[in-house]
Amino acid sequence: MSLLELVPPKVLTFIPVGVPDPGAGTAPGDTEGKITTVIGWVTWLAFAVCALGVIIAGGMMALGQRRGEGGEHAARLGWVLAGCIVVGSAAGLVNALI
Repeated sequence: MSLLELVPPKVLTFIPVGVPDPGAGTAPGDTEGKITTVIGWVTWLAFAVCALGVIIAGGMMALGQRRGEGGEHAARLGWVLAGCIVVGSAAGLVNALI
């Protein structure tokens, strides 16, 4: 199910008429393998940054507990986990929008 199926037809009449057709969604020539490689590396890097962020936030929470700053670090951990959710669901979000 695409996102456009959820939009009422009356709203679709406001879309400009001169919008170019992006094609069938296939990559030109030999770029498909290269793009997949780049996306794989970026995905791996994003997951590594998420794991590192959780580890750092947990360590700061443990150190801050002795000084009574647990609430600040808990909020930071919440933001890190929210970022992890966005990174983890990126493929699903893109497929929902397309």
